[in-house]
Amino acid sequence: MSQQIDRTLDVLELHAGNPDGFPLSETASLLHIPKGAAHRLLSQLVERGYLEQDPISLRYRLTLRLVALGFQHLTNTGLTDMCQPQLDKMAEQTGELVRLTVVNGDNLIWAAEAQGAKRGLRYDGNYGRTVNLTATATGKSWLATLQDDRIKHVVETQGFGDPEDVGPQALRNLDLVMAEISKTRERGFGIAYEEGEPGMCAVAAAIPGTTKDAPCVGTISVAAPTVRTPLDKLESWAPLVIEASLHLSKLWPIRAFQPATVARISA
Repeated sequence: MSQQIDRTLDVLELHAGNPDGFPLSETASLLHIPKGAAHRLLSQLVERGYLEQDPISLRYRLTLRLVALGFQHLTNTGLTDMCQPQLDKMAEQTGELVRLTVVNGDNLIWAAEAQGAKRGLRYDGNYGRTVNLTATATGKSWLATLQDDRIKHVVETQGFGDPEDVGPQALRNLDLVMAEISKTRERGFGIAYEEGEPGMCAVAAAIPGTTKDAPCVGTISVAAPTVRTPLDKLESWAPLVIEASLHLSKLWPIRAFQPATVARISA
């Protein structure tokens, strides 16, 4: 039974990474499972509404059923209702994109956002996707709350991302990451300048748990185009994200039940 569950989740995760989907043979090949077993899994997922098959290309693609389940869960936690006013306030103050992530195991998930740019060049984030931990201010601010051995494990497991998907200043080895995490702890916030994406920068702060030893539950950040955001302007938003992170911590409606391997950031 566990093999069947693992294969089902593998199919969903594979297709989540490619909106164009895959034909049966390629799905079976990429997941290293027999073609017959792959066909049964795909057929069951189509029947349950999680996948659909294009009648012409015969490629299987994800439907929005998983997205609907995720949004339903997010709504039921009360997270967006509680956080959105704070995000809207910061977006108005900075005139840029403000985003919230939620800790999910060893990952961060973009969970909510508010757009402050009313005209001209705007930056829109990857709502609902996981965060590159080493190339973003958000990732750095969360990693800085962890103990060094766990940071190394997470980074070694997840890697640094595809060079084509990050900015020219993205960190590409563990020693550089650990040095940057040390700086992040000292200043109390994360900074990324043309690391997550070319021409983009961000500042972020971790949202601490409600007790001293509780793990970080998420992050809040401001992202903006570098063309109108020199480093000193970006850093001037740090007090805003730190204040917002502490405010959200007091109101946070959901908790991450993880081992308390936390090294606190001094804000």
